[in-house]
Formats: sequence, structure tokens, C-alpha cells
Amino acid sequence: MKDLNIGTETEIREYKKTTGELKEGIISLASMLNKHGYGTLFFGVKDNGDIIGQQIGDRTLREISQGIANHLKPQVIPTISHEFVDERNVIKVYVEGSEIPYSAHGKYYIRSADEDRELSPEQLRALMFKMKEIDTISKEPNQDQRLSFSMLKTLFAARSLTLNDGSFELNLGLRLDNGDYNIMAGLLADKNDISIKVVTFRGKNKNEIIKRNEYGYKCLLIAMDQVLSYMESINDTSVEIKPHSRDEEKLFDMLCFREAWINACLHTKWERMNPPAVYIYQDRIEIISTGGLPEDLSKDEFFRGISRPVNTRLQKIFGQLGYVEQTGHGIPLIVSNYGKQAFDIMPNYVNVTIPIKVHELSTSEYRSSSTTAGLNDSQMKLLNLLKDHPEYTIKDLVRESSLSDGYVRKILTELKNRECIQRVGSNKTGYWKVNPIAVS
Repeated sequence: MKDLNIGTETEIREYKKTTGELKEGIISLASMLNKHGYGTLFFGVKDNGDIIGQQIGDRTLREISQGIANHLKPQVIPTISHEFVDERNVIKVYVEGSEIPYSAHGKYYIRSADEDRELSPEQLRALMFKMKEIDTISKEPNQDQRLSFSMLKTLFAARSLTLNDGSFELNLGLRLDNGDYNIMAGLLADKNDISIKVVTFRGKNKNEIIKRNEYGYKCLLIAMDQVLSYMESINDTSVEIKPHSRDEEKLFDMLCFREAWINACLHTKWERMNPPAVYIYQDRIEIISTGGLPEDLSKDEFFRGISRPVNTRLQKIFGQLGYVEQTGHGIPLIVSNYGKQAFDIMPNYVNVTIPIKVHELSTSEYRSSSTTAGLNDSQMKLLNLLKDHPEYTIKDLVRESSLSDGYVRKILTELKNRECIQRVGSNKTGYWKVNPIAVS
């Protein structure tokens, strides 16, 4: 009888004729795990794929399991099955894991085609560094799996970047191998549980809160933009008249704030669900982010602008949309303006302080803009609804405000004419951007 052939060996499939080659089989499992995170080993199959069968005794499967437990580190839980193929016994061993690197009998291997190659110390270090770059938020499932991404699509469309509706979730790394949405997808979804606050205090401590602005519960990038818009709106210009000159100066350096804020949103360890925040005091602005520095990044390297991204896939999306560059100039810019003392680097937090150049905050922080002067209750109702829900459609506004469709449309036109709001993107997938001063 001619032997049945099940195909050639690959980077994720290895054949052994008998369990007498168990040691070599465990090496193959380790090398496949290090290359792809999973792999399958067959006993009872020749190298060319011909099935020859494997004798199976009472302890055969247990010995394979014990051999893997004793000699494959870190430990994995293999799936070991006895299959009957072409009237012959075959043992199939499947493993998967993400705790790379894996060793077999004390040594490290990598899969190349159908071969197992021992790693040199330099190659092992490179592999370990590569795995550190694979961030947690792209590997862990999001708690809520009912997600939509209209806001994210609008941001790409506004920059003339095309997304394929059928593949963009995979291309952007928003799904796990099993198809579930990951934590990063939750951050970028239209709705989420992430609260992002800008809190203003009276004086130089936290004794009295003047104002608390909420920009979260939506796509991180939209919330991030809204914080930037708000901070720009309160960054008034102070004027000093001298005998022969007129000196103008902003409250704070907006470019430094932007770099600090975007870095906080990008490098926060989002798996801890502790979002960054902005605290405004009489004499300073503090930007707080969670996580500290990456383990392999020294303070000296940090201040020189060397980047070790905590969230590599999120950084790629930030880069595609123009929020970050690869030049690493943000940290050196802040240091050049304010010195290293602007950074308070703790094991679990990074606090960046941007000084305010006057003793009192701009009056625009406490008053309404003239753009809202004379607005009636219905207009203010819609304005506040759009502030809290920029994704609302006209149908949503009619439902929530109890106003007629025609009146809602009229109010929206008036608000746009008064520069209280603007529409970003299309009517179908866009969102409303509210002038922060209009609702201050």
C-alpha cells in the first residue's frame, strides 16, 4: 500500500518518524513559537510528509506532555491528540504562546523554512528587543466588542488617506488573531469608557477646582484634538506697552504643550485604563501620563530624544495621521525651553510642567466668548449637546432636544455662522467640532 502524504514541512509544521526524536521535536516547537507564536509537531510522519505510523503505548502521550513541560521554557500547555490516518497511528502536538523567547533543553532556536537554527547571543537579544516592541494594547482583548470607527475613518479621509472598509481593522491592527477587538481598538472607537479631563484650579495647588472639562468617552484622537483646541483657546496674549515698544507674549508655549500632550496620549500604558490628564494652575500646566519610562530606556536617552515606544502600533497610526514624527524633537524642545526640571519621572508616572508666564489665567478661561452672546436657551441646549456628543446626527439632536427637525437645522446654521461649531467630514460619517470658548 502506498503511503499517504500530508505535504511538506513548513515554518509552522514539523514531522518526526517516532517519539524517539522527542528532544528534536521539542526544539522544533520552541523554534516555531519564537518565530510565529504557534506550531504543530507530528509523530509518525517522515520528513517528506509520508505517513508511516507511530506505536502508541499506555504512557506515550503522557511522556510527550512531561517532556514538553520539563524541557520547553516558559511552560506552555500543549494540545496532544492521537489521530488515525490512513489506518496508521499519528500523534499531533499543537502549541501556542506569546511569552517569547522560548528555550528547548536550555538553548534558544528560531525557525527558518523547515529548519531549527540555534540563536547566537546577539540574535537572542535582537529577538527579545523585538518582542518588547509588541505592545500589550494590541495583544489583549477589549472588554466591549461592540465597536464602530466612524470618527477614525473621518480623520483618515480628512487627510486624503484611503481606508478599505473590508480590511482597515486588520491593517491598522485593531483585531486579535481570533478576530476579537483589542484594547487599541477600544481607544480609537467612536465610544469607549476612557475619561480625559482638563481641570483648572484656583491658585497654585488643588485646594479649589474652578472648572473641569471632559473630553473623553470617544475616539482618543478626537478627544486629544479637543484638548489641544481648548488649550489654544485659553492661550491669550499679554501685552506690555513700553516707551518705544509693544511686547506681546502668550500665556504658555503651545508647541511645547502640544508635544507633551501628544506624547502623554501615545506613551501612556493604556492597559492600566488610567488615562493622561491636564491640570491647569495659576502659574503652570501639568500633563500627567501613566507608566514611567520603558524598561530599556535611560533618562539620558530620554532627554536626548531617543524613542522606545510603549504602543508601537498606536504610534504608527499617530504617524499616518501626522500627529507624530520620527525625529524625536519633542522632548529636546521642551528641555531647551524649560530644562530637564520640566520632567518629573517616577516609576509609574511622568509629569511634564509647562510654566504659565503671567500670574493670572486669561479671562477667556472664565468668561463666555462674544460668539455666544445673545444665544437663546434652545441654541445653548444644542451647543451643549454637541459638546458632549460630537457624533450626534440631526436625528439624534431632534430626539434629545425635543425640538423640531426644521428648528434644529436652523439653529445649526446659526451656530455655524457665529463660529460656535463647525462640521468636520461628511454628513454621514463626520462629527461636530465645538469652539471650546463657546461652552466655557
